[in-house]
Amino acid sequence: MMDQPLLRQVSDSRRGCCSYSTLKSWLPILSWLPKYNRKWLQMDLLAGLTVGLTTVPQALAYAEVAGLPVQYGLYSAFMGGFIYSLLGTSKDVTLGPTAIMSLLCFSVVGGHPNQAVLLSLLCGLIQAVMALLRLGFLLDFISYPVIKGFTCAAAITIGFGQVKNILGLKGVPQEFFLQVYYTFYKISEARIGDMVLGLLCLALLIVLVVMKKNLSSEDSDDSTCSRVARKLVWTVATMRNALVVVAASCVAFSWDAYGYRVFTITGKTSQGLPPFKPPPTSDITANGTVISFREIVEGFGEGLAVIPFMGLLESIAIAKAFASQNDYRIDANQELLAIGVTNIMGSFVSAYPVTGSFGRTAVNSQTGVCSPAGGIVTSVIVLLSLAFLMPAFYYIPKASLAAVIICAVSPMVDYPVVAKMWRTRKLDLLPFVVTFLMSFWQVQYGIVGGVAVSGALLLYNTARPQIKVSDHGVLVMELGSGLSFPATEYLSRIIHTQALQASPPQSVVLDCHHVSVIDYSVISELSDLLRQFKLREVRLVFSRLRPSVLDVLLASDLQGLTYTDTVEAALQMESSGLRKDQ
Repeated sequence: MMDQPLLRQVSDSRRGCCSYSTLKSWLPILSWLPKYNRKWLQMDLLAGLTVGLTTVPQALAYAEVAGLPVQYGLYSAFMGGFIYSLLGTSKDVTLGPTAIMSLLCFSVVGGHPNQAVLLSLLCGLIQAVMALLRLGFLLDFISYPVIKGFTCAAAITIGFGQVKNILGLKGVPQEFFLQVYYTFYKISEARIGDMVLGLLCLALLIVLVVMKKNLSSEDSDDSTCSRVARKLVWTVATMRNALVVVAASCVAFSWDAYGYRVFTITGKTSQGLPPFKPPPTSDITANGTVISFREIVEGFGEGLAVIPFMGLLESIAIAKAFASQNDYRIDANQELLAIGVTNIMGSFVSAYPVTGSFGRTAVNSQTGVCSPAGGIVTSVIVLLSLAFLMPAFYYIPKASLAAVIICAVSPMVDYPVVAKMWRTRKLDLLPFVVTFLMSFWQVQYGIVGGVAVSGALLLYNTARPQIKVSDHGVLVMELGSGLSFPATEYLSRIIHTQALQASPPQSVVLDCHHVSVIDYSVISELSDLLRQFKLREVRLVFSRLRPSVLDVLLASDLQGLTYTDTVEAALQMESSGLRKDQ
């Protein structure tokens, strides 16, 4: 029978595991919902409506990037608002289709809707498992130059991929280099209507972006610009995507009504809400061949690793940026869980993989959103569009959607970052360039190649630590970084070359104040070095050892171990011939 103290201990443990604070950590909505008030509701309604009007045209456009029918963009745009309001820890982040995720999705599934939906499920499962196992630290191995190289290449790939829609060209391949060739080869086939409308939409979007930037940089002086006028300009500029698409659709409808089909339009789309059903586990090709689940997963290849990681990286980077800007904190692992569950549940409504959107998150923050509930309003706007507006999407010109995409991705081409990396550390340009160039071949190869190069540089720095050598009658070697097993051979070679093989052999003071961890391989090499020094009747003295490292060295029972608290003490000991052996 269990004794009473143990029973009480188990009971307390169970109560701790199921406590309200633990529940709040898994369901962040319990933290902000009790504080919800009317002012928050007003601001969330305004922000949700504004972001919703931005989301609808962008979702339609990003579905084109993913090579899917336009309704799949909207299918992917509403689940995030509901799930994130329950599980998310940032008040600003909005989840949905993005340019980068759409490009990655196309590179993996090639425009097959069933495979895109299954990819969402598998990505969500991977992301959720990573969150539950607290594996968010793996994202730290994707360096900043790799991210920048990828985003710059993705922006160019996505942007140039829309030039064919601006020009109304048909039969242009999707592979980047072939796309460039055939776009210029077929430029004589450009449709005047699409080109004029596309360039007008592009010019209008650029003007509105510039107006919004200038508005934010001006002083809010009522004598020069009334508050009402400023709000009106800001509202129009913020909802520019929706306004441009609606205006272009009206133009296309007007010409079509008079029997002139001068624009390439979206065409017929599936009407109504998507059915809630399990994602498909097989696919059928155009010639009727059935592709099994195993074959689909094998076809995903490295994309099944790249897409979940990039989705997490993009969303967490956005969440951290706006948390810092608005003075609150996020839980990275909880963010992983929110994205994972969104993709899992999204696959049941025919969504493809989603992540956080920087542009829509910025709009959300600038509009004054107070809680994740703003995402619910955005999701309702998307659902209403699916339920009632799908027939109107028939007349949306592809040139207008192309203009929306080009304006959305152009800020991602961050060319000043190249100069910054050159000034800071030129070697960082290597993973940047590798990622940038390989991404034009296959975007997932670019990321894998960049991570491989970054990893090689990291391992090289670990295996070749900087060692500063100075001669004070005794050689003083200062380790510029930590000492781990890949660096032992390099350290041993330096000591042999400059001290043991010198004529006559010299004693060495090893300054270890940067060494915080030591392993068995290092101890084994140090033991051999101490033996070599003893044979040549010189000494190896360790200086400024950290307590944790000293404890390990003492416990290893190294023969002839000599150590001092300072380098000066080691030099004095050598000059006076005194020893301190342990």
